[in-house]
Amino acid sequence: MKTQVIVLNGGSSSGKSGIARCLQAVLPDPWLVLGTDTLVEAMPASMQVSDDGIGFAADGEVSVGPEFRRLEAMWIAGIAAMVRAGARVVVDEVFLGGASSQRRWREALEGARVLWVGVRCDAAVAAGREVARGDRTIGMAASQAELVHRGVTYDLEVDTTHAEAVECARTIAARLS
Repeated sequence: MKTQVIVLNGGSSSGKSGIARCLQAVLPDPWLVLGTDTLVEAMPASMQVSDDGIGFAADGEVSVGPEFRRLEAMWIAGIAAMVRAGARVVVDEVFLGGASSQRRWREALEGARVLWVGVRCDAAVAAGREVARGDRTIGMAASQAELVHRGVTYDLEVDTTHAEAVECARTIAARLS
């Protein structure tokens, strides 16, 4: 059975989105890219000002409430349904809960062939990218650089500190063949 899902987990500004776009270019079959940013953008703006939703503190810390978790569970189940229907999906994710976040995905994707990829980047390099991007809360990259990997198990890890996204994508693609 061929891989149906590639889960890219890494902190903010670690290079996951760039790798995901490059994977779409280097893989022979069409792959959809869905990420945690997609989920947050799909939510009503009120979810970002409520304790029940998702909050972004001035220091970069991210907090999530029960309503966010409820909507996230439905979103994950929806992606799993797409996979069961035959879609190939690259998930661009930030496991804020480390191992517990991976467990939610594992349960939803049970029976699917998944490649778990850790996307690492030196915290200082990710922080520099964060500043250059201008669309992130300063401090998020540094606070997430190691947090998102705690207790998570991977089939493969890539490091974007010195490697370009396309190089990482080729490494991942080679693991699929």
